[in-house]
Amino acid sequence: MKFLVVDDSSVDRHLLTSLLEGLGHQVDACSDSKEAMQMLTDRDYASVFLDIVMPEQDGYKFLREVRSNQKTAKQHVIFCSTKKTPLEIDYGMKRAGADDYLIKPVTRETVEQALQKVR
Repeated sequence: MKFLVVDDSSVDRHLLTSLLEGLGHQVDACSDSKEAMQMLTDRDYASVFLDIVMPEQDGYKFLREVRSNQKTAKQHVIFCSTKKTPLEIDYGMKRAGADDYLIKPVTRETVEQALQKVR
């Protein structure tokens, strides 16, 4: 499967990319929402792993944009990644249209569990 990782942290982006590639998947990665939207419009992904806290546009706003865009609205399973607790993100994440979330730092086990929801 092919995934998109969107995270402004190069460390977190590299970690998630490495975990997914280590599980045999293809990964595209970027650090901002503008590039991510272009990639989502131009390519097909099984899922998107999206950081919630980004400098130019937070993940919730970007996610609402993705869900309201006719080309990208329903074609992706979107996992939000954050260092916040589940209670802090659950309400905002669901309102914005995320399918699920991962708590950072992600591990191979949490990524494998998330991938079970994509298949």
